[in-house]
Amino acid sequence: MGNIERSISKRIIEGKKSILILGARQVGKTTLLKELPLIRMINLADEDVFISYVKDPAKLIREVKALPGKGIIAIDEVQRVPALLNAVQVLIDDRVPFRFLLTGSSARKLKRGHANLLPGRIIIEHLDPLTIEEMGGKFDLEHALQVGCLPGIYLDQQSGVDLLEAYTATYLKEEIQAEALTRTIGSYSRFLDVAAEASGQWINYSKLSNDAEIPKETLRRYYSILEDTLVAFRVPPFRPKKSKRRVSQRDRYVIFDVGVRNAILKLHRSVLGPVEKGFIFEQFVILQTIYYSRSRKKGWELFSYRTEGGAEVDFIVDTGDKLVAVECKSGRNVSEAELAGFKSFEDVAHKPVVFYVIYQGKSRQLFSNQVLAVPVKDFFTAEIRKL
Repeated sequence: MGNIERSISKRIIEGKKSILILGARQVGKTTLLKELPLIRMINLADEDVFISYVKDPAKLIREVKALPGKGIIAIDEVQRVPALLNAVQVLIDDRVPFRFLLTGSSARKLKRGHANLLPGRIIIEHLDPLTIEEMGGKFDLEHALQVGCLPGIYLDQQSGVDLLEAYTATYLKEEIQAEALTRTIGSYSRFLDVAAEASGQWINYSKLSNDAEIPKETLRRYYSILEDTLVAFRVPPFRPKKSKRRVSQRDRYVIFDVGVRNAILKLHRSVLGPVEKGFIFEQFVILQTIYYSRSRKKGWELFSYRTEGGAEVDFIVDTGDKLVAVECKSGRNVSEAELAGFKSFEDVAHKPVVFYVIYQGKSRQLFSNQVLAVPVKDFFTAEIRKL
């Protein structure tokens, strides 16, 4: 990962508990493990290693109990052998002098397994693509909007785009086909194109079903697979507690990295037009907010907001004690006329609200009703810490 330090690294190193790190492919889970002082690394992506533990998961218990001293044992891609989670539980309950760091890229295969790891035994962490804060001086917005923020792709100016091109094929082959998450890989591959095109939009399942020639219930199941394999985030609709105003009840799904979304649509090598760039910028800001919340263990919830009358706010963040309404503008200027959705949302909010416009300009601006326009880098390196 070069000299970029991930926000969760310190918690992992200094923690006392065993940890399960969940993250999509290529977010840097294996690299993170290799940078830690491990007693042993078990890489289940290695076929020989994988086969040996599939045949005999209890072998892990015997091996660990034979190890001298104490330290950290890592198991990479643990979703490939979920039964190892039971072995880890036995070892933790037996109070062996080791911490376990497990990584996984599919929550679907882990759900049954880590349900056995009772609260207090293991901590769940999420590793996402790079945050703007983590990039520091290496942050380049134009580059990020084009190729996304997966570490090995963003930081590799020479072959990063080629790696990005292979991402979809790798995901389909290693995550979907190998784990038999769906029987019809061709249909799912077609769905990926549709889901990438619809990323960030309010989902009309009937229309998407017709466009993709996929039954509506199959479409819903495919979106569930996207979530479970950590390739998309669901942004549910904001539901006012008491207001009579009718608000859209449609979900939005956002592909977890704008570069991966671009690659699925074959846009990662093209110069982005202003309309497409604005659309990608909004998704980028939503994703960076999610990355920040998870890397800092904030526990924030994100929602979408649109009334049936057409008023909307790009997204809402519930921080617990307040709501943050955010508009994203890919241009370098902001006008008062573009902020009408804020008034609509203020009328239905059940908590104190703060309003932000995140844009590509260079200066902060304060509009009426205390709406603050902030440059994108400024927001994610300074302003977000105040929330």
